[in-house]
Amino acid sequence: MLGKTRKVSARGEAVAANYAFGPAEDDVIIKHRLLTRTTTTRGDPPLKKLQKKFTSFVSEVDKDDDNYNDCEKLARAFLQELTTFEIPLLKSKAIVEANVREKENFNELKEEMNRQILQAQADIEDLKKQLEESKVERRHKEECEAIRKLIALQPPRSETMKVISELEKEIAALDTENTAGSRLLELRKKQFALLLHVVDELQNTIEEEQKSLVEEMRMATEELKNGLEDTSGAEAMAIDQ
Repeated sequence: MLGKTRKVSARGEAVAANYAFGPAEDDVIIKHRLLTRTTTTRGDPPLKKLQKKFTSFVSEVDKDDDNYNDCEKLARAFLQELTTFEIPLLKSKAIVEANVREKENFNELKEEMNRQILQAQADIEDLKKQLEESKVERRHKEECEAIRKLIALQPPRSETMKVISELEKEIAALDTENTAGSRLLELRKKQFALLLHVVDELQNTIEEEQKSLVEEMRMATEELKNGLEDTSGAEAMAIDQ
């Protein structure tokens, strides 16, 4: 495992060593190549070549010698180099215009996608509401179905009404019995109250008779005592005589 790690590390160092420049230097080089139309690191850039052609042509024109052919040759070389330099510029212009159009299309596509996303979010919210409403409706249907099953388990209405009628008759009979029982209870209360009153009267009469009897016995006892005293006095007087 350590050997593999070392091997990969060495390979990474070798790959890194193949790069002559770092990322920052690469950005500078790419920017320079785009500005100067340089596609390789070898040779002069096109703008420098064009400058050299133009410098050579101007130098040849400034000479006083009879060098018309040389000037013409250098002029053609300069124009050819200018054409060569202009073609990539035209291509770059076309690419820039294409990129601008592509960017505009991308912005339009982005706006359309954003609009579709907002519409999709709104649709999702609507679907959520519909789902909640569907759940509530389904729950109501299930409750109604449960109530319907309970109703189906109950007897027919005619039988229920018959049972209710019989119960009402039983209730009426019980009310009648209750009324009769209440009347009988009220009668028994009155009879019991009368009985208590009679018992009280009887008890009072007995008490009065007992008092009268006691009084009579007391009076008889006193009379007897008085009679005995009178008899004893008479016998004593007879003996004295």
